[in-house]
Amino acid sequence: MIDAAGVPIAAPSANRAGSVSPTTAADVAEELNGRVELILDAGSCPIGLESTVIGFAGQSPVLLRLGAISREAIENIAGPLAETKGVIESPGMMASHYAPRARLRLDAHDVKPREALLAFGAGVPKTSAPIRNLSVGGDLTEAAANFFAMLRQLDNTGVDAIAVMPIPNRGLGEAINDRLQRAAAPRVKS
Repeated sequence: MIDAAGVPIAAPSANRAGSVSPTTAADVAEELNGRVELILDAGSCPIGLESTVIGFAGQSPVLLRLGAISREAIENIAGPLAETKGVIESPGMMASHYAPRARLRLDAHDVKPREALLAFGAGVPKTSAPIRNLSVGGDLTEAAANFFAMLRQLDNTGVDAIAVMPIPNRGLGEAINDRLQRAAAPRVKS
């Protein structure tokens, strides 16, 4: 599309504000439900998470939003990243964002009635509830690629809540945990 247009293209996210990010054209169609005339399908998002957003305070790099490139990878090139405090300077930074219809229960080690399970790693509790495992082998890159798609799949099962197993808070796990915290936050009334 960019080649055909011959100019840079900027566009908003293909979802309604605050809801689970889409990772496929089918997700966009479901989310926007006839609100757009055209959806281009280039396949599913290979990384799964949105972009990392970096700004600058003078010559110092500032982390505005965690995303598909880990803090460690950026710091290896740019040096230590400062963080903004309390000021929203990037999309996706509202306290409540990326939220499914079902409530999220974080750092879960069990599954309660009317819950689904978003698992990570091999130590999955036994349950008859719907389960999606972000990465059986505990790979954070695989987990990031699967995150929004699996969250959306579990939300579509009609459960009241989704229990989420702990995700290590390193590498891409830091961005996944950021999304989980925002998705689990009290919903903003609009």
